[in-house]
Amino acid sequence: MINSKLHGILDYLVVAFLVASPSIFHLPPQTTVFTYGLAAMHLVLTMLTAYEPGTLKIIPFRIHGWIELFVVIALGALTFYIDSVEGHAARNFYIGFTGAIFLVWLLTNYKSAPAIPKEEDVM
Repeated sequence: MINSKLHGILDYLVVAFLVASPSIFHLPPQTTVFTYGLAAMHLVLTMLTAYEPGTLKIIPFRIHGWIELFVVIALGALTFYIDSVEGHAARNFYIGFTGAIFLVWLLTNYKSAPAIPKEEDVM
């Protein structure tokens, strides 16, 4: 199982991968813009998640997991649209990326994050 700390590290690596992917894989223009937007959204989610690598710790790690599952489902559907608009390279990139994110989701223990401290505990 992947614990919350390792998952958070993987999340930051995913952001870096998404930022680099348009150049590495020569993604078409619309897919490039979408990929950068996905990287930005994933960075925000990562920073807001209440796990060891998170900075603001607002979103419980379990909710983070549900958001990632929703993204996997949406990306899975989107790959067919991308194929019709920008071709096989974009589709193949997102099939592989979606599969990798789903695998991490399956292997992650979303109950492993430390509890979010209550305000009265902090003061």
